[in-house]
Amino acid sequence: MQQTVKKRNYSRKREAILKAVRSTTCHPTAEWVYQQLKPQYPDLSLGTVYRNLTQFKNDGVIISVGTVNGQERYDGNVKPHTHFVCSQCHAVIDVPGEFLNNRHIQETGEKMGLKIESSDVILHGVCSECLKREI
Repeated sequence: MQQTVKKRNYSRKREAILKAVRSTTCHPTAEWVYQQLKPQYPDLSLGTVYRNLTQFKNDGVIISVGTVNGQERYDGNVKPHTHFVCSQCHAVIDVPGEFLNNRHIQETGEKMGLKIESSDVILHGVCSECLKREI
């Protein structure tokens, strides 16, 4: 089955929103994207940012890391990788390496009678910067 992505009209704001997410490793919120672009696009609304982020996520162009400290966080890196979320400062950090291999995921699905389509591993704890402040 071939996946089709709906062709959208070009929009400078839409392109700027996508570029903002892809150009940072801070795993931004919609509010962060809005604040970065508002000076360049004074008529930009937070609703426009949310709508475009949702569409990008639905199209698989970006991913959602999940809700951290009450706000959804996004990632422009759609290649499989793991995230670490700091329980103190709420930083989201990319962690290289594979924590679950495909064979294990498929075996688990077969044992439980599931069709697993994707998996995410999110590590939680205290980041190195917060640990330094505790000393």
